[in-house]
Amino acid sequence: MDHRLGVDIGGTFTDVALDSAGRRYTAKVLTTPAAPERGVIAAIEAVLAEARIPAAALSIIIHGTTLATNALIERKGAKTALITTRGFRDTIEIRHENRFEQYDVGIDLPPPLVPRRLRLTVSERIDARGRVLTPLDEDDVTRAIDEIEHQDVKAVAVGLLHSFTEPRHERRIGAMIAQRLPGVAVTLSSEVSPEMREYERFSTACANAYLQPLIATYLANLRRDLDGAGVRCPLFLMLSGGGLTTVETAIRFPVRLVESGPAGGAIFASHIARQRNLDQVISFDMGGTTAKICLIDEFKPQSNRVFEVARIYRFKKGSGLPLRIPVIEMVEIGAGGGSIARVDRMKRIAVGPDSAGAAPGPACYGAGGTEPTVTDADVVLGRIDPDAFSGGRMRLDIKAAQAAIQNGVGQPLDLSPTLAALGLSEMVDENMSNAARVHAIECGKDARGRVLIAFGGAAPLHAARVAEKLGMDRILVPTGAGVGSAIGFLRAPIAYEIVRSRLQTLARFNAADANALYAEMRAEAEGIVRRGAPHAPLEEERHAFMRYRGQGHEVMVPLPVARYGENDGARLAEAFAAAYRALYSRTIPGVDIEVVSWALSLRAPVDLAIEAPLPAEPYKPQPTGRRPLFDAGRGETIEVDIYRRADLRPGAQIAGPALIVEDETSTVVSPAFDASVDGYGYIELRRRGT
Repeated sequence: MDHRLGVDIGGTFTDVALDSAGRRYTAKVLTTPAAPERGVIAAIEAVLAEARIPAAALSIIIHGTTLATNALIERKGAKTALITTRGFRDTIEIRHENRFEQYDVGIDLPPPLVPRRLRLTVSERIDARGRVLTPLDEDDVTRAIDEIEHQDVKAVAVGLLHSFTEPRHERRIGAMIAQRLPGVAVTLSSEVSPEMREYERFSTACANAYLQPLIATYLANLRRDLDGAGVRCPLFLMLSGGGLTTVETAIRFPVRLVESGPAGGAIFASHIARQRNLDQVISFDMGGTTAKICLIDEFKPQSNRVFEVARIYRFKKGSGLPLRIPVIEMVEIGAGGGSIARVDRMKRIAVGPDSAGAAPGPACYGAGGTEPTVTDADVVLGRIDPDAFSGGRMRLDIKAAQAAIQNGVGQPLDLSPTLAALGLSEMVDENMSNAARVHAIECGKDARGRVLIAFGGAAPLHAARVAEKLGMDRILVPTGAGVGSAIGFLRAPIAYEIVRSRLQTLARFNAADANALYAEMRAEAEGIVRRGAPHAPLEEERHAFMRYRGQGHEVMVPLPVARYGENDGARLAEAFAAAYRALYSRTIPGVDIEVVSWALSLRAPVDLAIEAPLPAEPYKPQPTGRRPLFDAGRGETIEVDIYRRADLRPGAQIAGPALIVEDETSTVVSPAFDASVDGYGYIELRRRGT
């Protein structure tokens, strides 16, 4: 593994990081939305040219992409049908029959991915214990396949009631479709999400089917172009849960690629936390389209097994499409460098969630964009050097940025371009800090006292101001911050996670059933992980999702990896009580505890040996120049020193205010902070007086 390469497709930029014989090379190119594989090849060729190694020398490529997410948001997937149990045709439209916005009489619900005319029913019934009550009517299945063929459907989701307990009917339907229509992609809900709660299971199956043709085509095109560029190494895909998988598994379960890019960023921040022995951090990843915030405790990002995509209402839980898959838990908002600002009817500045993207991009790119964006505001405020952006390869048009800010924000509010840019920047910083604060509170935690790890092309520009708003005193800007997610891919293990629903009460714990279930899950996960790591040692983790009887939601509880005995119910109850108390600061005595679902994660870890830091003798570096910078705290333009990050060695001490510039981003050191460079080359900002 001498030459490992990670590549991340974002909404604005495609980032690549290459670890080659102990050195790291990075590149950042504009994403090519019409054919994303072209941007990938361009980024790879750029970094290979800098490293001066041939394409054939690459050992492995690890890839994350927003393609699946964007297809769900923009509704650009395949024409999909759903086959379900008679009487449950409208489950994905009825949802939970609740209102996420209680008093909105004109509430908008996200339309299902499958229209009603393509939701087909068959006669069959299996009960919650897996017993067949009504056999599958294969004549109904044949009629459904006739309609699928007539409607020229490209993908089919099969979601039957209680199939997570007994999948035989779903498997039979899948086999009949494959025999009759071999070119149609088929997703079985019992394979993609074998858990209770049919709405989430059906929604996940529909999303997976909806994405299958698109992802299969993209990966085939990417492999073709990699071969054409002389790349012969294995290709792995980043999963939303933080592991890697093969192309074959990614094509089978493309829904697990949703949030794959942000997952790489969380892994990147986790590794930095481990290096610096920081047990409580906030990962702050701000790119061109979105900002992602993740809580990391004891070097591990928070995880979950359900999240929503394509929300209609910002921050409103329940307004999106639920996906029940393993995922690193984070809050994501439309606040990136390309996020577009506007003034509403009440004379308020609103930023995002829509973005200028890569084409045409922000106005300062000079590619035809005219709407004001966060990047335009950063240019006007002096945070970005127009002549040094992207290492000087992409010169920015400051006049175009000023015009866009003035026309879109300044004129409606009767403000100068500078004050309009400040208003835009303050609004996006407030949005991000508020999202982090609320996310921490919802998780029973506090943002204060944590260290903010800032990466992504835009995060170091805004980190100091966000930290001020959150009451945080320390910020780390790691090396390679502009391509953090791509670097994170290189730290990810080949891994797979499986969740199965099997209801048990701990008072009557059935150890034999739990052991048999985990043996089955281990065999399935190992079959997938071994495709990418045939001989590596494997690490197993187990969790269970438990609740007090009568509750509607579960708590994730870590379990020991062992063969359980009949007396282990009490030990599992103690583990649940500890997890419940950590979240709610109390327990409920005298109530039965139920295990709803069991989870197993299997991985072949990469070598994450922590390298020793270099000696850091304090010294004061010489600035390379000065430039005007508008300071949000003082409300005025000030002259600040400029430092080139490449010129700073460990031990450098820089008093704020200052700007530290590098090819892929810049770090704003506000007057409230001082900066230093540690033995790893990371920039650390500390609030004065702390």
